[in-house]
Amino acid sequence: MCLEDKILEALKSVYDPELSINVVDLGLIYQINISDEKDVTINMTLTTPGCPLHNSITSGVRHCVEAIEEVRNVKVNLVWQPAWSPDKMTDEGRRALNR
Repeated sequence: MCLEDKILEALKSVYDPELSINVVDLGLIYQINISDEKDVTINMTLTTPGCPLHNSITSGVRHCVEAIEEVRNVKVNLVWQPAWSPDKMTDEGRRALNR
């Protein structure tokens, strides 16, 4: 499994506590950059700019990726453009939302 796939799999363990859907299926992860030195930068968003749980979610993202053996450093950038919308969700995320 390549490192990006390992990162995506790890990120599926981080849930938005209000929606009970992981950040990958919710469509919050916009970009994963991996340097030659295995430094990882993740650009992500939240469902709303005023989300009171933003520290919890972004910390969870950072910590789960830091736990991957090959990863050296992790930086999480919270971005607001493009704005999140439900069309960014995976099919799995949509199914989870419509339970």
